[in-house]
Amino acid sequence: MSIEDPNTYSVGSFFLTLAIIFIAGKKIGSLFIRFKQPEVLGELIAGVLLGALGLIPLYGAMGYDVFHLLAEVGVAILLFEIGLETDLNELLNVGPSSLIVAVIGVVLPFLLGFYCVFLLADLNFLSFTSESRLFLVALTIGATLTATSVGITARVLSELNKLKTIEARVILSAAVIDDVIGLIILAVISGVIATTASGGSSSFEIFDIGIITVKAVGFLFLAIVIGNLFTSRLFLFVHNLKARGSLLLGALAYTFVFAYLGHLAGLAPIIGAFAAGLLLAKTHQKTLIEERLKPVADVFIPIFFIMVGSAVDLSVFNPFIKENIAVILLALVLFVIAVIGKLASGLGAFSLKANKLVIGIGMIPRGEVGLIFASMGLVSGVLQKGEYSALLVMVMLTTFVAPPLLYRFFRD
Repeated sequence: MSIEDPNTYSVGSFFLTLAIIFIAGKKIGSLFIRFKQPEVLGELIAGVLLGALGLIPLYGAMGYDVFHLLAEVGVAILLFEIGLETDLNELLNVGPSSLIVAVIGVVLPFLLGFYCVFLLADLNFLSFTSESRLFLVALTIGATLTATSVGITARVLSELNKLKTIEARVILSAAVIDDVIGLIILAVISGVIATTASGGSSSFEIFDIGIITVKAVGFLFLAIVIGNLFTSRLFLFVHNLKARGSLLLGALAYTFVFAYLGHLAGLAPIIGAFAAGLLLAKTHQKTLIEERLKPVADVFIPIFFIMVGSAVDLSVFNPFIKENIAVILLALVLFVIAVIGKLASGLGAFSLKANKLVIGIGMIPRGEVGLIFASMGLVSGVLQKGEYSALLVMVMLTTFVAPPLLYRFFRD
């Protein structure tokens, strides 16, 4: 009997499921690494397979809430790590070329994705119960298309020994800026969704979104300004504590408090976790925290990606069912938009003697932040299974195609 059966799920099933997640995630992840593909793709595929086989609890089943909370811890740690690796001063000092590449890489895919949803709705390929849901789905899909995976591109550039090239510097700087802008967009969307869920207006105006944007940017600004006043001294104190694990647990507690404050502000908790990472990146304990966090991240982050993959409904891609044609079409259109939008961003480096095609290719992979957008859309009820599955296929395809293209066009 399936362990997702509400009548049989138990503490024993919890431990068995956890073991299955760890074994499948690492085994399939290792297989992908062997073929020069990112481990995160293997974890997503592992989630898709485990979900299809009924080996992990899906939405509504006994045990789902437990693994959903573990996944939330994982994504908070992931965003904390991203913040920890983000140098704010370096971001502010990047050349205009990186900034232009980043802005094009956010604005163009967002607009193309946003209006694509409206176009498919006008052509009756997609149907929505209300204008409000159409707007929210378009907003979420557009936002998912904005992010660039820093980790995936950086790994390929490192393998090619190209990290010190001008193309690599532009790509990595622009990718980090993309993620920061993407997280601000995420904060705005989470605020819009929260407003709707709490019984607010079901229609949105530019003014409403402007207010939420100010609140999102304001939270990050205040968190960083106020946090700067005490964080260094606080972690000097924490580092000097004699108890085992004080620094790691102090960093995690700090992250979770900021996640809670983000939630109180009406934003996604992970925005707070990202702010905590930005603040701890400026402390003398940064390197130690990064080292001690890795084993914890290795436990929790794969749970997030596997749970994200498990939510994919493979049945929606059966081409012999008429209703599925729209989902397949959406996935293909989003993939084309995702590639075109990022390739065009390479033209932003017009003032540099650099390979614009390589810069554009390096910006293609969506990866972690894009998955967070899609996952939030599903959990909040904005996205249905078909739309969510189409987005996940887009994220996976862009992550698949970028590494071989970089190998092809950026070798000596």
